[in-house]
Amino acid sequence: MNYSAELDFLRRILHNYHIDTNIVTENEPLPPGIDKGLREFLNLSHNYENFFDLFDYMKTNTIYKVTDSFMCHYIFILLSKEEGRVLITGPYLHTELTKEILLEKAEELNVPPQLVSQMIKYFGNIPLIKSEKFLTNLFMSFGEVIWGSDNDFIIETINNLEIEKAELESLHNFKAKSEDALLSIKLLEERYNAEREFMQAVSQGAIHKLEKLFSNPSDFAFEERVEDPVRNMKNYLIITNTLLRKAAEQGSVHPFYIDGLSTEFAKKIERIKNVHEASDFMSDMMRKYCLLVKKHSMKDYSLLIQKVMTIIDADLTADLGLKRLAEILSVNASYLSALFKKETGKTLTEYVTEKRVKHAGYLLRSTNLQIQTVAQHCGVFDVNYFAKIFKKYTGKSPKEYREEQ
Repeated sequence: MNYSAELDFLRRILHNYHIDTNIVTENEPLPPGIDKGLREFLNLSHNYENFFDLFDYMKTNTIYKVTDSFMCHYIFILLSKEEGRVLITGPYLHTELTKEILLEKAEELNVPPQLVSQMIKYFGNIPLIKSEKFLTNLFMSFGEVIWGSDNDFIIETINNLEIEKAELESLHNFKAKSEDALLSIKLLEERYNAEREFMQAVSQGAIHKLEKLFSNPSDFAFEERVEDPVRNMKNYLIITNTLLRKAAEQGSVHPFYIDGLSTEFAKKIERIKNVHEASDFMSDMMRKYCLLVKKHSMKDYSLLIQKVMTIIDADLTADLGLKRLAEILSVNASYLSALFKKETGKTLTEYVTEKRVKHAGYLLRSTNLQIQTVAQHCGVFDVNYFAKIFKKYTGKSPKEYREEQ
């Protein structure tokens, strides 16, 4: 049966969750770093062949869920007995591994103390999939496609392969080498690559891309720098707020808009009381910066028109007539009018009026201010004229609009 399209689809889903997939073939070399380089780092390169030598015991129509001695999970599937092709999915984690858990695991595995800090950084780069049920259902669906119904295949669980236990006994004799820093460097490079993708998504206002990138928060994890986990998370949020601010600026959002949001988040970060709250806050922060870019990006406008738009948004109560704006920007009024119409598709008056009406709608529904006061906050000081233009743009009087909420 030809199921290459289904296999490609499965691998794309896993890729979106930052889970590696490799197809290995019998008698051919394993792909480098198939476990993200952990065994090579621990001087256990010979263990690759032992752990990933699957062909002697694997059967068709079977999904193998494997946990290695390092608490990492994999899924193996024999795709073709004749061709000797195996799909290897992983490594990934099901539970978040704290520093304390990793210290105890390192002691159990006889990992020398000088390597423990590097090992901890390694696990910070492994994707965390808390819902084991999700992956199980995903692979069961794949099994039904390539083998038939769920009665036509089985799931087999393998924990802590004995061959690994024997190999790990030699770790206590391991001597650290200068090359040990290579794993740390590799993981650091991966994190910075992830940050670049993250900032690019924000600069485009692409919330869907950001959600996909952030499906594995470990990609953006900073090492613990203080003992207090809440303080550590606050520090991480402060750094992320700075990255988001820079990303929004790269998305051609004027600092006028960025500064308000950045300052708001900076204040809220210090009021966070627990790690769970911090995690929710992170998602909200990223979403709002993306929305800020979508709403205020001026990448399609010339510098002059960008300045005009920023001046308008900065103070709707000001004199925003064509003549006054031309004076402020030291340009010819006719030139400014023609350029504004060309780039926005609206006259300057239409644009300002729409902004004022939109802000008036917000004030009418979010406050109890008198209609005359609302008009003044929007730069219209004749309440009758305000009511006239408001109805022209919304189809309702200010009173009707307020009562509809």
